[in-house]
Amino acid sequence: MYPPPSRSSVFIFLLLLSLFPLSLLARPFVLVLSQDDLKDVQNDDASPLESDSSWDDDDFGGTHVKPDDELDPGSWRRLFEPSTTPVSSSEDSPLESYYTAVDKMISSSTFGDARLMEEASAEIETAANTEGDPHARSVLGFLYGMGMMRERNKAKAFLNHYFAAEGGNAQSKMALAYTYSRQDMHEKAVKLYAELAEIAVNSFLISKDSPVIEPIRIHNGAEENKEALKKSRGEDDEDFQILEYQAQKGNAGAMYKMGLFYYFGLRGLRRDHTKALMWFLKAVDKGEPRSLELLGEIYARGAGVERNYTKALEWLSLASEHGLYSAYNGMGYLYVKGYGVEKNYTKAKEYFEKAADNDDAGGHYNLGVMYLKGIGVKKDVKIACKCFIVAANAGQPKAFYQLAKMFHTGVGLKKNLPMATALYKLVAERGPWSSLSRWALESYLKGDMGKAFLLYSRMAELGYEIAQSNAAWILDKYGERSMCMGESGLCTDAERHQRAHSLWWQASEQGNEHAALLIGDAYYYGRGTVRDYERAAEAYIHAKSQSNAQAMFNLGYMHEHGQGLPFDLHLAKRYYDQALELDPAAKLPVTPVTLALASLWVRKNYADSFLVRAIDSLPEVYPRVEAWVENVIMEEGNATILTLFVCLLTVLYLRERQRRQAVVAPGAHEPNEHVVPAVAR
Repeated sequence: MYPPPSRSSVFIFLLLLSLFPLSLLARPFVLVLSQDDLKDVQNDDASPLESDSSWDDDDFGGTHVKPDDELDPGSWRRLFEPSTTPVSSSEDSPLESYYTAVDKMISSSTFGDARLMEEASAEIETAANTEGDPHARSVLGFLYGMGMMRERNKAKAFLNHYFAAEGGNAQSKMALAYTYSRQDMHEKAVKLYAELAEIAVNSFLISKDSPVIEPIRIHNGAEENKEALKKSRGEDDEDFQILEYQAQKGNAGAMYKMGLFYYFGLRGLRRDHTKALMWFLKAVDKGEPRSLELLGEIYARGAGVERNYTKALEWLSLASEHGLYSAYNGMGYLYVKGYGVEKNYTKAKEYFEKAADNDDAGGHYNLGVMYLKGIGVKKDVKIACKCFIVAANAGQPKAFYQLAKMFHTGVGLKKNLPMATALYKLVAERGPWSSLSRWALESYLKGDMGKAFLLYSRMAELGYEIAQSNAAWILDKYGERSMCMGESGLCTDAERHQRAHSLWWQASEQGNEHAALLIGDAYYYGRGTVRDYERAAEAYIHAKSQSNAQAMFNLGYMHEHGQGLPFDLHLAKRYYDQALELDPAAKLPVTPVTLALASLWVRKNYADSFLVRAIDSLPEVYPRVEAWVENVIMEEGNATILTLFVCLLTVLYLRERQRRQAVVAPGAHEPNEHVVPAVAR
């Protein structure tokens, strides 16, 4: 089915990460594979596949299903979703002091209570240093990293995260991996991200792909992202309420969507497997076939019900009979694992091929695993690699994980640790710790900016670009309302600017062009940092590389005035022209770009003239004019007088115009006068 690639042919695959639909504010992740990346391996027992421990686990996923609290120990889920987090008496006592302190920290961020935050910080430090609690160490590392109720200290933050990770805290592992990757220490980063990505993969579905629950970007540039926020209000959303009403009235499609929303926690809803099961069963009774596959998943995973592989196979078989080809993946999975049936690799391969033949990405992935490990077929790493590439090109998350392992181990692809690190990170970010984003968004929608900022800050530390930009935007947009905690209380203006600058910088490193633009502005104007035109230019160049019109305009201006860049009118014009081409709004008659081009024309044709000096003085004159307008013209009494004066002039003008129109011009014809038209000669 998959012939091995010939040595002379060159394969170039653009793997657009549809799995992670990034905003236009950030660069999409693009992976380019060429013939040079395809390693010429021998498909024999000498392959490092068998000797590398990273390949020992179940690559089909979905086997080691554990509650999120076990996968993410020390998670704050107990505080935000208490009804879904059972706490046994045996584990309650050791963690009680830890959760009490974290609860105080969260409450202090809501109310801006510096004294309560100081108390919580002291309790967390005691639990970390005296009791050796790894989860408390993780939070202490967060406090040191952010500079909350203590001096910011990256070294102490790193040490606390290191020991917390050694103690099993997954979020500290994420923070460490991100720190290593920023410093290009890929040997260390890749090991941690591989472990975390494996946890994420084992939580994926066995048949169809899980819908991506992408963290919401709460801003679109400088403005609030109202459209995305509207769709994330959960049960308070008007569209959801209409859907629920339709489902209650017997609409099968609405019932299926209700089940889907509750099963995956979409549209701002909390996951509720019991409600999901109820709606799926109702949808099936109404003849909705798509629910059959999800019911198979539910029974295979024991999500909200007792696990029953026999029932799972029954539901998946019914789904496949209705043309839901991804259900063949679940059936093949049960046969390859021997769950509820006798192991049968031949039958499993047949099912995977049926899915793949119908363009299902999961089918290509599962066949890749069989060829990679020689399960029921002769091991062929080249065919496996091709299968994974096809699946990844269709956005299959587990395929990205396998390609990361290939880059990591050098099996099938040439060893490339930076690429392996990047791919592992993308998969790892779908782990259970991503719940932080949902809690932060809920807090933001409720108007609790302090709690939202705290949660986004914690997530930012783990390396999530969207969380970094969201936290920075809250600081810039809401200022004191962000309840930002500094070294000794609520953040000063300087601390807020510095923290926002740091968050925007991290986001810009990960491809956020708006963040790069703001970093440039910070250096250009000296906001939260020392004014530095050269570093401003570097940031603008970074944003310009992502085709940002504003960055191009700024670079043109800096070339025009010789600020941080060489004085060069030709380059300035080139940047202005590029900005004009990229931004449709810039083509209006009067825009900053057209004015800048006019300024360039004056410089070239009237060098050292009064006009050039007048243009150069505008940056100094404009603030004074603006202040005069605000303080004099816009002062209440003066503004009223000015308005009346303008109205009077308007009335006089209209009366004069009416008077002139009433006068018949000499030689004009009366309305009833007959006029003989001129005859053309």
